[in-house]
Amino acid sequence: MQHYPKHYCGVFGIFGHPNAAQLTYYGLYALQHRGQESAGIVTSDNGHFNEYKGMGLVSQIFKGEALSELTGNMAIGHTRYSTTGSSHIRNAQPLTGNCRLGRIAIAHNGNLTNAAQVRDELEAQGLMFQTTVDSEIVLNLLAQPTLGGHDNNLIETVRRIEGAYSLCILTERELIGVRDPHGFRPLSIGKVDGAYVLASETCAFDLIHAEFIRDVEPGEIVVIDKNGLRSIKAFPEHQRRAFCIFEYVYFARPDSTIADRNVYKVRVEMGRELAREHPVKADLVIPVPDSGNCAALGYSLESGIPFEMAFVRNHYVGRSFLQPSQLIRDFDVRVKLNLIGNLVKGKRVIVVDDSIVRGTTSKSRVNNLKEAGAKEVHVMVSCPPHMNPCVYGIDFPDRSKLMAANHSLEEIRQYLNADSLHYLSQDGMVKATGLPKSNFCMACYDGNYPVKYDSMVDKHIMERRVGKPHGLGEELKKEELQKQLL
Repeated sequence: MQHYPKHYCGVFGIFGHPNAAQLTYYGLYALQHRGQESAGIVTSDNGHFNEYKGMGLVSQIFKGEALSELTGNMAIGHTRYSTTGSSHIRNAQPLTGNCRLGRIAIAHNGNLTNAAQVRDELEAQGLMFQTTVDSEIVLNLLAQPTLGGHDNNLIETVRRIEGAYSLCILTERELIGVRDPHGFRPLSIGKVDGAYVLASETCAFDLIHAEFIRDVEPGEIVVIDKNGLRSIKAFPEHQRRAFCIFEYVYFARPDSTIADRNVYKVRVEMGRELAREHPVKADLVIPVPDSGNCAALGYSLESGIPFEMAFVRNHYVGRSFLQPSQLIRDFDVRVKLNLIGNLVKGKRVIVVDDSIVRGTTSKSRVNNLKEAGAKEVHVMVSCPPHMNPCVYGIDFPDRSKLMAANHSLEEIRQYLNADSLHYLSQDGMVKATGLPKSNFCMACYDGNYPVKYDSMVDKHIMERRVGKPHGLGEELKKEELQKQLL
Protein backbone atom coordinates (compact mmCIF):
# COMPACT_ATOMS: atom_id res chain seq x y z
CA MET A 1 0.00 0.00 0.00
CA GLN A 2 1.51 3.30 -1.08
CA HIS A 3 1.72 5.96 1.61
CA TYR A 4 3.65 8.54 -0.37
CA PRO A 5 1.77 11.39 -2.04
CA LYS A 6 0.48 10.32 -5.40
CA HIS A 7 1.73 11.82 -8.64
CA TYR A 8 -0.57 13.94 -10.72
CA CYS A 9 -0.03 13.94 -14.53
CA GLY A 10 2.46 14.55 -17.29
CA VAL A 11 1.73 16.25 -20.62
CA PHE A 12 3.70 16.31 -23.87
CA GLY A 13 3.15 17.84 -27.29
CA ILE A 14 5.03 18.18 -30.57
CA PHE A 15 4.38 20.10 -33.80
CA GLY A 16 5.96 19.61 -37.22
CA HIS A 17 7.87 16.33 -36.90
CA PRO A 18 7.38 13.28 -39.18
CA ASN A 19 7.86 10.97 -36.20
CA ALA A 20 5.50 12.85 -33.88
CA ALA A 21 3.88 9.77 -32.33
CA GLN A 22 7.18 8.01 -31.67
CA LEU A 23 8.73 11.08 -30.04
CA THR A 24 5.59 11.56 -27.96
CA TYR A 25 5.89 7.95 -26.80
CA TYR A 26 9.45 8.59 -25.62
CA GLY A 27 8.39 11.87 -24.05
CA LEU A 28 5.69 10.09 -22.06
CA TYR A 29 8.17 7.40 -21.12
CA ALA A 30 10.35 10.09 -19.54
CA LEU A 31 7.29 11.51 -17.74
CA GLN A 32 6.06 8.15 -16.50
CA HIS A 33 6.88 9.11 -12.89
CA ARG A 34 4.11 11.73 -13.01
CA GLY A 35 1.34 9.18 -13.49
CA GLN A 36 1.06 5.41 -13.89
CA GLU A 37 -2.69 4.79 -14.13
CA SER A 38 -3.28 5.45 -17.82
CA ALA A 39 -1.69 7.03 -20.86
CA GLY A 40 -2.70 8.17 -24.32
CA ILE A 41 -1.55 9.80 -27.54
CA VAL A 42 -3.55 11.76 -30.12
CA THR A 43 -2.07 12.73 -33.49
CA SER A 44 -3.34 15.01 -36.23
CA ASP A 45 -2.77 13.99 -39.84
CA ASN A 46 -3.98 16.76 -42.18
CA GLY A 47 -6.88 17.43 -39.83
CA HIS A 48 -7.71 13.76 -39.26
CA PHE A 49 -7.28 12.71 -35.61
CA ASN A 50 -5.88 9.35 -34.57
CA GLU A 51 -5.91 8.32 -30.92
CA TYR A 52 -4.88 5.45 -28.72
CA LYS A 53 -5.33 5.23 -24.94
CA GLY A 54 -5.10 2.53 -22.33
CA MET A 55 -4.78 1.70 -18.67
CA GLY A 56 -1.33 1.03 -17.21
CA LEU A 57 2.20 2.08 -18.06
CA VAL A 58 3.31 3.65 -21.33
CA SER A 59 5.38 0.59 -22.30
CA GLN A 60 2.39 -1.70 -21.64
CA ILE A 61 -0.09 0.33 -23.66
CA PHE A 62 1.77 1.14 -26.87
CA LYS A 63 2.64 -2.31 -28.17
CA GLY A 64 2.68 -3.80 -31.63
CA GLU A 65 1.06 -1.64 -34.29
CA ALA A 66 -0.33 0.98 -31.90
CA LEU A 67 2.27 3.63 -32.70
CA SER A 68 2.43 2.96 -36.44
CA GLU A 69 -1.29 3.74 -36.72
CA LEU A 70 -0.82 7.14 -35.07
CA THR A 71 0.12 9.01 -38.23
CA GLY A 72 0.68 12.74 -38.58
CA ASN A 73 3.32 15.34 -37.75
CA MET A 74 1.47 16.76 -34.71
CA ALA A 75 0.74 14.98 -31.44
CA ILE A 76 -0.06 15.38 -27.77
CA GLY A 77 0.25 12.78 -25.04
CA HIS A 78 -0.66 12.30 -21.39
CA THR A 79 0.28 10.11 -18.44
CA ARG A 80 -2.34 10.15 -15.69
CA TYR A 81 -2.76 9.81 -12.01
CA SER A 82 -6.35 10.63 -11.11
CA THR A 83 -6.78 13.80 -9.08
CA THR A 84 -10.35 14.49 -10.21
CA GLY A 85 -12.41 11.53 -11.42
CA SER A 86 -11.73 7.87 -10.78
CA SER A 87 -9.17 5.68 -12.50
CA HIS A 88 -11.11 4.39 -15.52
CA ILE A 89 -10.46 4.17 -19.25
CA ARG A 90 -13.21 6.72 -19.97
CA ASN A 91 -11.21 9.24 -17.94
CA ALA A 92 -7.91 8.53 -19.70
CA GLN A 93 -6.46 11.46 -21.61
CA PRO A 94 -6.01 13.18 -24.01
CA LEU A 95 -9.71 13.94 -24.33
CA THR A 96 -11.04 14.61 -27.81
CA GLY A 97 -14.16 16.26 -29.16
CA ASN A 98 -15.77 18.26 -31.91
CA CYS A 99 -16.72 21.88 -31.36
CA ARG A 100 -17.24 25.07 -33.33
CA LEU A 101 -13.44 25.25 -33.71
CA GLY A 102 -13.35 21.82 -35.33
CA ARG A 103 -11.65 18.73 -33.97
CA ILE A 104 -9.75 19.29 -30.71
CA ALA A 105 -7.81 17.25 -28.12
CA ILE A 106 -6.72 18.26 -24.62
CA ALA A 107 -4.16 16.93 -22.13
CA HIS A 108 -4.30 18.49 -18.66
CA ASN A 109 -1.94 18.52 -15.67
CA GLY A 110 -3.47 20.04 -12.55
CA ASN A 111 -6.81 20.40 -10.80
CA LEU A 112 -9.61 22.92 -11.37
CA THR A 113 -10.96 24.24 -8.08
CA ASN A 114 -14.24 25.50 -9.58
CA ALA A 115 -14.88 22.39 -11.68
CA ALA A 116 -18.16 21.34 -10.02
CA GLN A 117 -19.62 24.83 -10.27
CA VAL A 118 -18.73 25.26 -13.95
CA ARG A 119 -19.97 21.79 -14.81
CA ASP A 120 -23.31 22.53 -13.12
CA GLU A 121 -23.67 25.66 -15.26
CA LEU A 122 -22.79 23.83 -18.48
CA GLU A 123 -25.16 20.95 -17.78
CA ALA A 124 -27.92 23.44 -17.03
CA GLN A 125 -27.38 24.73 -20.58
CA GLY A 126 -27.94 21.21 -21.92
CA LEU A 127 -24.34 20.13 -22.48
CA MET A 128 -23.53 16.46 -21.95
CA PHE A 129 -20.37 15.06 -20.35
CA GLN A 130 -18.81 11.73 -21.21
CA THR A 131 -16.27 11.60 -18.37
CA THR A 132 -15.93 12.58 -14.72
CA VAL A 133 -12.67 14.51 -15.12
CA ASP A 134 -12.45 18.27 -14.77
CA SER A 135 -10.46 18.48 -18.02
CA GLU A 136 -13.62 17.87 -20.07
CA ILE A 137 -14.95 21.19 -18.80
CA VAL A 138 -12.34 22.95 -20.94
CA LEU A 139 -13.62 21.17 -24.05
CA ASN A 140 -17.20 22.16 -23.32
CA LEU A 141 -16.27 25.75 -22.54
CA LEU A 142 -14.50 26.02 -25.89
CA ALA A 143 -17.69 24.80 -27.56
CA GLN A 144 -19.61 27.87 -26.30
CA PRO A 145 -20.06 30.69 -28.84
CA THR A 146 -20.02 33.31 -26.06
CA LEU A 147 -18.68 33.46 -22.51
CA GLY A 148 -19.24 36.25 -20.01
CA GLY A 149 -20.91 38.40 -22.64
CA HIS A 150 -17.90 38.19 -24.98
CA ASP A 151 -17.23 36.25 -28.16
CA ASN A 152 -15.63 33.08 -26.88
CA ASN A 153 -12.06 32.08 -27.59
CA LEU A 154 -9.32 30.28 -25.71
CA ILE A 155 -8.53 33.38 -23.63
CA GLU A 156 -12.11 33.66 -22.40
CA THR A 157 -12.17 29.94 -21.66
CA VAL A 158 -9.06 29.93 -19.49
CA ARG A 159 -10.28 33.01 -17.67
CA ARG A 160 -13.41 31.07 -16.70
CA ILE A 161 -11.57 28.19 -15.02
CA GLU A 162 -9.74 28.45 -11.71
CA GLY A 163 -7.02 26.45 -10.00
CA ALA A 164 -4.05 24.63 -11.46
CA TYR A 165 -3.72 23.80 -15.13
CA SER A 166 -0.94 23.23 -17.60
CA LEU A 167 -2.58 22.27 -20.88
CA CYS A 168 -1.46 20.83 -24.19
CA ILE A 169 -4.16 21.39 -26.79
CA LEU A 170 -4.16 19.93 -30.30
CA THR A 171 -6.33 21.36 -33.07
CA GLU A 172 -6.41 20.47 -36.73
CA ARG A 173 -3.66 23.02 -37.45
CA GLU A 174 -2.06 24.00 -34.14
CA LEU A 175 -0.35 22.87 -30.98
CA ILE A 176 -1.20 25.11 -28.02
CA GLY A 177 0.32 25.27 -24.54
CA VAL A 178 -1.43 27.01 -21.64
CA ARG A 179 -0.31 27.65 -18.08
CA ASP A 180 -2.54 29.00 -15.33
CA PRO A 181 -1.81 32.55 -14.06
CA HIS A 182 -0.29 31.31 -10.80
CA GLY A 183 1.98 28.82 -12.59
CA PHE A 184 1.18 25.95 -10.21
CA ARG A 185 2.38 23.28 -12.63
CA PRO A 186 5.48 23.28 -14.86
CA LEU A 187 5.40 23.44 -18.66
CA SER A 188 8.45 23.93 -20.87
CA ILE A 189 9.18 24.63 -24.54
CA GLY A 190 11.84 22.81 -26.52
CA LYS A 191 12.88 22.19 -30.11
CA VAL A 192 14.07 19.09 -31.99
CA ASP A 193 14.87 18.92 -35.72
CA GLY A 194 13.11 22.25 -36.20
CA ALA A 195 9.93 21.00 -34.50
CA TYR A 196 8.55 22.65 -31.37
CA VAL A 197 7.97 20.51 -28.28
CA LEU A 198 6.02 21.07 -25.06
CA ALA A 199 6.56 18.97 -21.93
CA SER A 200 5.82 18.97 -18.22
CA GLU A 201 9.52 18.49 -17.48
CA THR A 202 12.78 19.04 -19.32
CA CYS A 203 13.86 15.42 -18.74
CA ALA A 204 11.52 14.57 -21.63
CA PHE A 205 13.58 16.85 -23.90
CA ASP A 206 16.81 15.10 -22.94
CA LEU A 207 15.50 11.70 -24.00
CA ILE A 208 14.57 12.86 -27.52
CA HIS A 209 17.61 15.20 -27.86
CA ALA A 210 15.46 18.31 -27.90
CA GLU A 211 16.95 21.69 -27.01
CA PHE A 212 15.33 23.46 -24.07
CA ILE A 213 14.13 26.93 -25.12
CA ARG A 214 12.30 28.32 -22.09
CA ASP A 215 9.43 27.74 -19.66
CA VAL A 216 5.90 28.72 -20.59
CA GLU A 217 5.26 31.70 -18.33
CA PRO A 218 2.41 31.71 -15.79
CA GLY A 219 -0.74 32.97 -17.52
CA GLU A 220 0.78 32.53 -20.98
CA ILE A 221 -0.73 30.86 -24.03
CA VAL A 222 1.73 29.72 -26.70
CA VAL A 223 0.30 28.93 -30.12
CA ILE A 224 2.48 26.87 -32.45
CA ASP A 225 1.58 26.50 -36.11
CA LYS A 226 3.24 26.50 -39.54
CA ASN A 227 4.26 30.13 -38.99
CA GLY A 228 6.15 29.38 -35.77
CA LEU A 229 5.40 30.23 -32.16
CA ARG A 230 3.50 33.23 -30.88
CA SER A 231 2.79 34.20 -27.29
CA ILE A 232 -0.43 35.56 -25.79
CA LYS A 233 -0.70 36.97 -22.27
CA ALA A 234 -4.10 35.84 -21.03
CA PHE A 235 -3.72 37.46 -17.60
CA PRO A 236 -1.58 40.58 -18.12
CA GLU A 237 -2.56 42.13 -14.77
CA HIS A 238 -1.94 39.06 -12.63
CA GLN A 239 1.15 39.24 -10.42
CA ARG A 240 0.86 36.48 -7.78
CA ARG A 241 3.03 33.45 -8.47
CA ALA A 242 2.40 30.09 -6.79
CA PHE A 243 4.58 27.35 -8.24
CA CYS A 244 4.17 24.07 -6.34
CA ILE A 245 7.33 23.78 -4.22
CA PHE A 246 6.72 20.05 -3.85
CA GLU A 247 7.98 19.66 -7.43
CA TYR A 248 11.45 20.44 -6.06
CA VAL A 249 10.97 18.29 -2.96
CA TYR A 250 9.60 15.13 -4.57
CA PHE A 251 7.66 15.12 -7.82
CA ALA A 252 10.00 16.29 -10.56
CA ARG A 253 12.78 14.04 -11.75
CA PRO A 254 16.19 15.13 -10.43
CA ASP A 255 17.50 15.54 -13.98
CA SER A 256 14.83 18.15 -14.79
CA THR A 257 15.35 21.91 -14.68
CA ILE A 258 12.54 24.14 -13.42
CA ALA A 259 12.75 27.94 -13.31
CA ASP A 260 16.46 27.72 -14.15
CA ARG A 261 17.06 25.49 -11.10
CA ASN A 262 18.28 21.92 -11.51
CA VAL A 263 16.10 19.73 -9.29
CA TYR A 264 19.02 17.51 -8.24
CA LYS A 265 21.03 20.47 -6.97
CA VAL A 266 18.04 21.90 -5.10
CA ARG A 267 17.45 18.58 -3.33
CA VAL A 268 21.12 18.25 -2.37
CA GLU A 269 20.94 21.76 -0.94
CA MET A 270 17.81 20.80 1.01
CA GLY A 271 19.88 18.03 2.58
CA ARG A 272 22.63 20.51 3.42
CA GLU A 273 20.10 22.85 5.02
CA LEU A 274 18.74 19.92 7.01
CA ALA A 275 22.24 19.17 8.35
CA ARG A 276 22.75 22.81 9.30
CA GLU A 277 19.42 22.99 11.11
CA HIS A 278 19.60 19.57 12.78
CA PRO A 279 23.13 18.29 13.38
CA VAL A 280 23.14 14.79 14.90
CA LYS A 281 26.09 12.60 15.90
CA ALA A 282 25.91 9.42 13.85
CA ASP A 283 28.00 6.88 11.95
CA LEU A 284 26.05 6.68 8.68
CA VAL A 285 23.66 8.68 6.52
CA ILE A 286 21.38 6.51 4.40
CA PRO A 287 18.56 7.55 2.03
CA VAL A 288 15.16 6.05 1.42
CA PRO A 289 15.52 5.44 -2.35
CA ASP A 290 14.94 6.97 -4.70
CA SER A 291 13.31 10.18 -3.52
CA GLY A 292 15.59 10.59 -0.50
CA ASN A 293 18.87 10.05 -2.35
CA CYS A 294 19.76 13.67 -3.13
CA ALA A 295 18.87 15.10 0.28
CA ALA A 296 20.77 12.31 2.04
CA LEU A 297 23.83 13.07 -0.07
CA GLY A 298 23.51 16.74 0.86
CA TYR A 299 23.25 15.90 4.56
CA SER A 300 26.35 13.70 4.30
CA LEU A 301 28.36 16.35 2.44
CA GLU A 302 27.46 19.07 4.94
CA SER A 303 27.90 16.96 8.09
CA GLY A 304 30.89 14.90 7.00
CA ILE A 305 29.09 11.68 8.03
CA PRO A 306 29.65 8.83 5.54
CA PHE A 307 26.91 8.11 3.01
CA GLU A 308 25.78 4.54 2.31
CA MET A 309 23.05 3.08 0.12
CA ALA A 310 21.91 0.61 2.77
CA PHE A 311 18.43 0.28 1.31
CA VAL A 312 18.37 -1.40 -2.11
CA ARG A 313 15.30 -0.71 -4.21
CA ASN A 314 13.63 -3.40 -6.30
CA HIS A 315 12.84 -1.54 -9.54
CA TYR A 316 10.65 -4.34 -10.89
CA VAL A 317 7.89 -4.24 -8.30
CA GLY A 318 4.49 -3.79 -9.88
CA ARG A 319 1.31 -2.61 -8.28
CA SER A 320 -0.24 -4.97 -5.75
CA PHE A 321 -3.84 -6.12 -6.26
CA LEU A 322 -3.92 -8.04 -2.98
CA GLN A 323 -6.17 -6.97 -0.14
CA PRO A 324 -4.54 -4.28 2.01
CA SER A 325 -4.22 -6.33 5.18
CA GLN A 326 -1.47 -5.45 7.64
CA LEU A 327 0.47 -8.55 6.53
CA ILE A 328 0.36 -7.46 2.89
CA ARG A 329 1.25 -3.87 3.77
CA ASP A 330 4.32 -5.04 5.67
CA PHE A 331 5.33 -7.30 2.79
CA ASP A 332 4.78 -4.50 0.29
CA VAL A 333 7.19 -2.25 2.20
CA ARG A 334 9.88 -4.91 2.39
CA VAL A 335 9.64 -6.12 -1.19
CA LYS A 336 10.23 -2.61 -2.55
CA LEU A 337 13.29 -1.86 -0.40
CA ASN A 338 15.66 -4.47 0.97
CA LEU A 339 18.10 -3.54 3.72
CA ILE A 340 21.79 -4.53 3.71
CA GLY A 341 21.88 -5.37 7.39
CA ASN A 342 25.67 -5.61 7.74
CA LEU A 343 26.03 -1.93 6.90
CA VAL A 344 23.89 -0.72 9.81
CA LYS A 345 24.51 -3.33 12.52
CA GLY A 346 25.84 -1.61 15.66
CA LYS A 347 25.76 1.81 13.95
CA ARG A 348 24.07 5.10 14.74
CA VAL A 349 22.07 5.73 11.58
CA ILE A 350 20.52 8.86 10.05
CA VAL A 351 17.83 7.89 7.54
CA VAL A 352 16.71 10.65 5.16
CA ASP A 353 13.32 10.71 3.44
CA ASP A 354 11.59 13.41 1.42
CA SER A 355 8.30 13.42 3.34
CA ILE A 356 6.12 11.70 5.92
CA VAL A 357 2.43 11.77 5.03
CA ARG A 358 0.63 9.01 6.95
CA GLY A 359 3.75 7.60 8.61
CA THR A 360 3.08 3.88 8.13
CA THR A 361 5.88 3.28 5.65
CA SER A 362 8.41 5.30 7.68
CA LYS A 363 7.61 3.25 10.78
CA SER A 364 8.34 0.04 8.88
CA ARG A 365 11.70 1.45 7.72
CA VAL A 366 12.73 2.32 11.28
CA ASN A 367 11.71 -1.09 12.59
CA ASN A 368 13.58 -2.74 9.75
CA LEU A 369 16.77 -0.87 10.70
CA LYS A 370 16.46 -1.73 14.39
CA GLU A 371 15.74 -5.38 13.67
CA ALA A 372 18.99 -5.40 11.65
CA GLY A 373 20.89 -4.19 14.73
CA ALA A 374 21.11 -0.42 14.25
CA LYS A 375 22.09 1.12 17.60
CA GLU A 376 20.20 4.38 16.95
CA VAL A 377 17.88 5.53 14.16
CA HIS A 378 17.45 9.26 13.54
CA VAL A 379 14.80 10.21 10.96
CA MET A 380 15.41 13.34 8.87
CA VAL A 381 12.75 14.72 6.52
CA SER A 382 13.83 17.11 3.75
CA CYS A 383 10.64 19.19 3.87
CA PRO A 384 8.40 20.63 6.59
CA PRO A 385 5.48 18.68 8.14
CA HIS A 386 2.47 18.30 5.84
CA MET A 387 -0.39 19.98 7.67
CA ASN A 388 -3.01 20.50 4.94
CA PRO A 389 -4.47 18.72 1.89
CA CYS A 390 -3.58 19.85 -1.62
CA VAL A 391 -6.44 20.97 -3.87
CA TYR A 392 -4.30 21.82 -6.90
CA GLY A 393 -3.52 18.37 -8.24
CA ILE A 394 -1.61 16.33 -5.64
CA ASP A 395 -3.54 13.56 -3.98
CA PHE A 396 -2.65 14.46 -0.40
CA PRO A 397 -5.35 13.09 1.90
CA ASP A 398 -7.58 15.26 4.05
CA ARG A 399 -6.28 16.57 7.37
CA SER A 400 -7.68 13.65 9.33
CA LYS A 401 -5.20 11.32 7.58
CA LEU A 402 -2.15 13.60 7.71
CA MET A 403 0.16 12.49 10.52
CA ALA A 404 1.61 15.92 11.28
CA ALA A 405 -1.79 17.63 11.31
CA ASN A 406 -3.02 15.45 14.15
CA HIS A 407 0.05 14.64 16.23
CA SER A 408 2.93 16.48 17.87
CA LEU A 409 6.53 15.96 16.79
CA GLU A 410 7.15 13.84 19.89
CA GLU A 411 4.06 11.71 19.22
CA ILE A 412 5.20 11.07 15.65
CA ARG A 413 8.71 10.17 16.87
CA GLN A 414 7.28 7.67 19.31
CA TYR A 415 5.00 6.18 16.67
CA LEU A 416 7.94 5.75 14.30
CA ASN A 417 10.04 4.22 17.11
CA ALA A 418 12.85 6.61 16.11
CA ASP A 419 15.50 7.97 18.46
CA SER A 420 14.95 11.44 17.02
CA LEU A 421 12.85 13.06 14.30
CA HIS A 422 13.62 16.30 12.48
CA TYR A 423 11.94 18.17 9.63
CA LEU A 424 13.46 20.83 7.38
CA SER A 425 11.98 24.25 8.15
CA GLN A 426 9.89 26.17 5.66
CA ASP A 427 12.58 28.85 5.44
CA GLY A 428 15.27 26.22 4.89
CA MET A 429 13.27 24.56 2.13
CA VAL A 430 12.74 27.85 0.30
CA LYS A 431 16.36 28.90 0.82
CA ALA A 432 17.53 25.71 -0.88
CA THR A 433 15.72 26.69 -4.10
CA GLY A 434 17.49 30.05 -4.32
CA LEU A 435 14.15 31.65 -5.23
CA PRO A 436 11.93 34.02 -3.21
CA LYS A 437 9.16 32.55 -1.09
CA SER A 438 6.62 34.66 -3.00
CA ASN A 439 7.23 32.43 -6.05
CA PHE A 440 5.71 29.35 -4.41
CA CYS A 441 2.52 27.68 -3.30
CA MET A 442 3.22 26.10 0.09
CA ALA A 443 -0.40 25.54 1.15
CA CYS A 444 0.23 21.93 2.20
CA TYR A 445 2.70 23.30 4.76
CA ASP A 446 1.40 26.74 5.77
CA GLY A 447 -2.31 26.62 4.87
CA ASN A 448 -2.07 29.69 2.62
CA TYR A 449 -4.15 28.68 -0.43
CA PRO A 450 -3.54 31.07 -3.37
CA VAL A 451 -6.86 30.18 -5.05
CA LYS A 452 -10.09 29.73 -3.09
CA TYR A 453 -11.66 26.29 -3.04
CA ASP A 454 -14.62 24.38 -1.64
CA SER A 455 -13.45 22.24 1.29
CA MET A 456 -16.16 19.68 0.46
CA VAL A 457 -14.70 19.00 -2.98
CA ASP A 458 -12.43 15.98 -3.50
CA LYS A 459 -11.29 13.81 -6.40
CA HIS A 460 -14.62 11.91 -6.57
CA ILE A 461 -16.87 14.99 -6.60
CA MET A 462 -17.84 14.42 -10.24
CA GLU A 463 -19.04 10.88 -9.52
CA ARG A 464 -21.04 11.82 -6.42
CA ARG A 465 -22.65 14.94 -7.84
CA VAL A 466 -24.29 13.07 -10.71
CA GLY A 467 -26.73 11.44 -8.27
CA LYS A 468 -28.79 8.33 -8.85
CA PRO A 469 -29.26 7.39 -12.51
CA HIS A 470 -32.71 7.69 -14.04
CA GLY A 471 -34.16 7.49 -17.53
CA LEU A 472 -35.73 10.14 -19.73
CA GLY A 473 -39.07 8.43 -19.14
CA GLU A 474 -38.78 9.23 -15.44
CA GLU A 475 -38.31 12.90 -16.27
CA LEU A 476 -41.43 12.81 -18.49
CA LYS A 477 -43.42 11.26 -15.65
CA LYS A 478 -42.32 14.06 -13.33
CA GLU A 479 -43.37 16.71 -15.85
CA GLU A 480 -46.76 15.04 -16.39
CA LEU A 481 -47.34 14.81 -12.65
CA GLN A 482 -46.51 18.50 -12.22
CA LYS A 483 -49.06 19.38 -14.95
CA GLN A 484 -51.75 17.33 -13.17
CA LEU A 485 -51.02 19.07 -9.88
CA LEU A 486 -51.40 22.43 -11.58
